[in-house]
Amino acid sequence: MAGENQNVLEWVQKDKRRMLHAVYRVGNLQKTIEFYTECLGMKLLRQRDIPEEKYSNAFLGFGPEDKHFVVELTYNYGVDSYDIGTGFGHFGIATDDVYKLVDKIRAKGGNVTREPGPVKGGSSHIAFVKDPDGYTFELIQSGPTPEPLCQVMLRVGDVERSIKFYEKALGMKLLRKIDRPEHKYTLAMMGYADELETTVVELTYNYGVTEYSKGNAYAQIAISTDDVYKSGEVVNLVTQELGGKITRQPGPIPGLNTKITSFVDPDGWKTVLVDNEDFLKELQ
Repeated sequence: MAGENQNVLEWVQKDKRRMLHAVYRVGNLQKTIEFYTECLGMKLLRQRDIPEEKYSNAFLGFGPEDKHFVVELTYNYGVDSYDIGTGFGHFGIATDDVYKLVDKIRAKGGNVTREPGPVKGGSSHIAFVKDPDGYTFELIQSGPTPEPLCQVMLRVGDVERSIKFYEKALGMKLLRKIDRPEHKYTLAMMGYADELETTVVELTYNYGVTEYSKGNAYAQIAISTDDVYKSGEVVNLVTQELGGKITRQPGPIPGLNTKITSFVDPDGWKTVLVDNEDFLKELQ
């Protein structure tokens, strides 16, 4: 049995995975699209309205979905505000001039919550702004990068447990770990490639804080896989060891036929694994 389990767990090292998009809810779709395109420099990639289900979607990012990580905004008819909670942290955007970008955002009425400047004890320059729904974006001064939408930050209650979960269940690598005892937090950067090449998940542990409220605004991250059934077997084993649970068994979505499986990690953060080929068909 141990040997069989090991073979199952090895699948994630062979699988072709990529972070596809982050899904979250907004209260005014058009207003948010305008902020992301005019202030943050994203492009509106596609938009759809599903009146029978009473919601609309918009996909935005810095490049096409088959190569870039994007955001999927969901507007539910008649709902104009959501609770972001205390667990969701921020999205990160890399820019070659954080000062210039902040001036642009401020000129368009954006909410700047941290003025641009150097990080204490570091050499990088950052700023923080909030979008119309209150989601925080960290603007990070950086050299050229193929993936400007570079981070999703989530707070966790046990960073070592989370690192193991994201390594074993999702096949991510620990790219960097930073402990700041003077500020009482630890960061773990998890991803599929170098931070300058791809989007990463930034897991943040604040000393002594083991639980956070999730609210009802942020939903999930979607990640591609070559086989949702094999990936589901891996997740099933890892959740038995570390916590979390499968929330949707592997299989096709009715009406769409895209194969997915979804689960929550030990802190309750949701991930959806999407079949690679099916996802590309959706984009055609």
